[in-house]
Amino acid sequence: MEAAVFEYQKKEDPLEVETFQGEKRKIIQPTSLKDPKLENLKQALIDWINTSLKAEHIVIQSLEEDLYDGLVLHHLLSRLGGVKLDVDEIALTSSAQIHKLEVIMEELNKRLGVEDSSLIKWDVKLIHNKDLLATIHLLVAMVKAFQPKLNLPLNVKIEVVIVEVSKNGIKSEVQTEILTGDGSRTDTDSSSNPEGEDPIERLLRLEANKVNTVKKAILHFVNQNIGNLGLQVADMDKQFADGVILLLLIGQLEGFFIPLFEFNLTPVNDAEMLHNVTLALDLLKDIGLQLPNIDPQDIVSQDIAATLKVLYSLFKKHKKN
Repeated sequence: MEAAVFEYQKKEDPLEVETFQGEKRKIIQPTSLKDPKLENLKQALIDWINTSLKAEHIVIQSLEEDLYDGLVLHHLLSRLGGVKLDVDEIALTSSAQIHKLEVIMEELNKRLGVEDSSLIKWDVKLIHNKDLLATIHLLVAMVKAFQPKLNLPLNVKIEVVIVEVSKNGIKSEVQTEILTGDGSRTDTDSSSNPEGEDPIERLLRLEANKVNTVKKAILHFVNQNIGNLGLQVADMDKQFADGVILLLLIGQLEGFFIPLFEFNLTPVNDAEMLHNVTLALDLLKDIGLQLPNIDPQDIVSQDIAATLKVLYSLFKKHKKN
């Protein structure tokens, strides 16, 4: 068994005893690589990435070959997490790619709630070395954190060989690795959002009267804070779509003035509305409110869940002030 495993790894990614002495590495069993469940999970993740990055005209075909340089992960983090990182768009050299991945991974691990290195099943080296297992673990964690409603294949388990290289030779042990669970609430991986599901997502599944009660409370809070500007919101679903009231509300709550030349006070098209909402979300990030699942287009498109998440974050921060 040990010899066969070593020979398989040797073909894919040669191990040198001196280089990896004392290190443990996980290798997917060749039989598991052909498991239809694993293939379905890989395809689901590829489809998710391509759908998420369609606007950026980014298309991938392979998890192993297309994520190692950081470009796709950078765009995913920007698109889904609203994060702008100071890294090169395209990193051509290996050292530049590793540096880019280091910046991305540091921010990603914070967003995924796994700053404890003992809980992390991926790292810069593994991703850059095109390690399929680490790449899948990372992407599954990103799905759970950024798009928890996305239906990934359930109960995907594979056999891995844990190979330990020492001066005395190579030891190997076969274990079962869980990539996705059964979808139950108790099956939440520690690499996903540790706080659980977003409170607004839970709210929207409640009875209509309970949803309306919370919406009224938030609406009252909004009108209390913009009333002195001669403004009033009657329709939460629609009146925030152009970003104007949202910007004015942020300015009132945070005590700063947003110059009129920075935004469109009377937007006439989607592009101007999108500019306003993008500015508003950027301001929220600047004051420390993280809204990783919100895209500016969601607000412009009158997505009530997205609008409520933004307003709830402000309500939660300022309701006691």
